[in-house]
Amino acid sequence: MTSHISGESIRPNKLVEFTYRIMDESGQVLEQIDLPVSYVHGSECGLWQRIESAMENRKAGDTVEVLVHPEDAFGDLDPDLRLTQDLSDVPEQFRHIGAEADFENEMGDVHRFRVIAIDGDTLTMDGNHPLAGKTLKFFLSILKVRDATEEEIHNPEELNSPALH
Repeated sequence: MTSHISGESIRPNKLVEFTYRIMDESGQVLEQIDLPVSYVHGSECGLWQRIESAMENRKAGDTVEVLVHPEDAFGDLDPDLRLTQDLSDVPEQFRHIGAEADFENEMGDVHRFRVIAIDGDTLTMDGNHPLAGKTLKFFLSILKVRDATEEEIHNPEELNSPALH
């Protein structure tokens, strides 16, 4: 669905403000952002290429719908990132569904795991992103398009950027 309001098209070095909603394949809303987020188009801001490409040449007032497969988003589920431990080996503060803990491997990389199941005397943690392995549908509502300032072009990370990367 597209309803153009007169104005500038999204091109490189344009600041774009938008809101978005993410749904899974069954239509369940997984995330909805109603406060505008912004990015500088073409700035290597970390916005997924598939989404940024879909926004090219659109204008304020447009609604953009993008289907994103796991390989273009959070990747496939990695079974090696699921760990099961004896409940007695887990500190008390992490013994509930949704608890998160950061673990460092022997190479110094830090990875966040969250508790996804407690079954009897065992606890299962998952280090996959919660949306890994899912095909996602993004609905983006473009609110504003304007020339980005030199400051915004050279420091795009300082914007209220979307977490779509």
